[in-house]
Amino acid sequence: MNAPPARPRDPLVVAPILPTLVRLSLPNMAAMVATSFVAIAETAYVGDLGTPALAGLALVFPMVMLQQMMSGGAMGGGVSSAIARALGAGNPARANALALHAGLIGLTAGLFFALVIAAFGPAIYAALGGRGAALEAALQYSNVFAAGALGIWLTNTLASIVRGGGNMRVPSATLFVAAAAQIVVGGALGLGLGPFPRLGMAGVALGQVAAYCGAALFLLHYVSTGRSRARLTFAGQRLDKALFADILKVGALACASPVQSVATVLIVTRVVAHFGPEALAGYGIGARLEFLLIPIAFAIGVACVPMVGMAIGAGDAPRARRVAWTGGALSAALLGATGVFFALFPQAWSGLFTRDPGALAAAHSYLRLSGPSFAFYGLALCLYFASQGSGRMLGPVLAQTVRLVIVIVGGATLVAMDAPQWQMFAVVGFSLAAYGVAVAAAVALTPWGEKPV
Repeated sequence: MNAPPARPRDPLVVAPILPTLVRLSLPNMAAMVATSFVAIAETAYVGDLGTPALAGLALVFPMVMLQQMMSGGAMGGGVSSAIARALGAGNPARANALALHAGLIGLTAGLFFALVIAAFGPAIYAALGGRGAALEAALQYSNVFAAGALGIWLTNTLASIVRGGGNMRVPSATLFVAAAAQIVVGGALGLGLGPFPRLGMAGVALGQVAAYCGAALFLLHYVSTGRSRARLTFAGQRLDKALFADILKVGALACASPVQSVATVLIVTRVVAHFGPEALAGYGIGARLEFLLIPIAFAIGVACVPMVGMAIGAGDAPRARRVAWTGGALSAALLGATGVFFALFPQAWSGLFTRDPGALAAAHSYLRLSGPSFAFYGLALCLYFASQGSGRMLGPVLAQTVRLVIVIVGGATLVAMDAPQWQMFAVVGFSLAAYGVAVAAAVALTPWGEKPV
C-alpha cells in the first residue's frame, strides 16, 4: 500500500530565518513609525489648545498606551500564536474557528474597557494628580476615547488574525492609513481647521475613534471574505471553550506585562520627580528615546510570532528557538547600537529638546547610565513576542516582574537615603539589563515542545 503524499510544509516553516524575519519586520516597522508620529502630532496640536490641555493629555496617555499594548501586543500575540500553530500543524479549519473566537474576545474586551474608562476615568486621572482645568481636559478626551476603545480592540485583534497567517503587509498598511487619518481628522476637529468646528480635546479624541473604527470595518471585511488565511465566519462554527483557552492562555497572561510596564514608568516618574523639575525634564527627554525605539523591537517581535508558532505547530521546536534567538539578536543589535551611540554622544539627542543646563545634565546622565542597557531591552521585548508564538508566556511575564521589583525597591531605597539622581538612573539601567537576562534565561529553560531535561 502506498504511503499518503507528504503534506507540503508552510513557507514560514522552511524559509531562511534572517531574510524572512527582515522581510516580515519592515512593514511592521513602517506602521509603528507612523503610530509614533501620531503621538508627536497630537502633542503638537494639543499644545495649541493650552498648557491645561497638554497636562490633560499626559494624564490620559497611560490609559491610551495600555489599550494599545494589551490589544495589539499582548492579546494580539495570543491570537496570532494560536492561529499560526494551527496553520503550522496543517489544520486550517481550526485556524478559522480560532479567528471567530478571537473576534469575540476582542469585542468583549473592547466593550469591557470602554465601560471601565467611562466609569472610573475621573478617579484614575485624579489619582494621577489631575486637578482643575487639567482634569477637565483629560475627561473631555477620555469620554470620547472610551467609545473608541472598542475600535482599537477590534482593529488590533483582526490585524492579529491576519498576522497569524504570516501576512504583515495588510495589517501594517491598514494601521499606517489609520495613523494618517487620526492625525488629519484629530487635528482638523481639535483645532477647527477649514470648515470643521473647533471641538478641542474631544475633537482630538474623535480622530482616534474615527480612524480605528474605519480600520476595524476594513479588516473585518478582509478576514470575513476569505482573503486572509484564517477566515472569520459564523457558518458551520460552534463556540468551544478549548479554543478560547488556546488564545487566552497566552494573551491573558501576556496582558500582565504591559500593566507592569506602565506601572514601572509611573513609579520611575514619581521617584525622579523627587529630585526636582530639572531631573524630571531630563528623564523625560531620555525616556522619549527609549519609547521611540520600542517600535523596532515590536516590529521584529511581531514577525517572530507566526514563524515561531508555525514551527511549533509543525513539531519543529529547534527551528522555533532559532527564530527566537535570531530575532532577539537582531533587536538587541539595533537598540543596543542606538543606545551606545547616544550614551557616548548624549548631546545629539538631548540638544534637540532643551538648552536648560540642569535638564541637559540630567538627560545626559540618564542616557549614559541607561543607554548601554537598551540592547538587553531589545532582546527582552523580542523574546517576549517569540514566547507568545511558542505558547509559553509565564517566564517572560515573571521577568517583567523582576524589573518592576528592582525599580520599586531601588527607588524607595534611594528616596529614603536622599541619594543623588544619577543613582536612580543607574537603577533604571540595571533593571533593563536584569529584564533582558531574565527573559533570555526563561526562554532557554522553558520547554517549547521538547521533553524537559
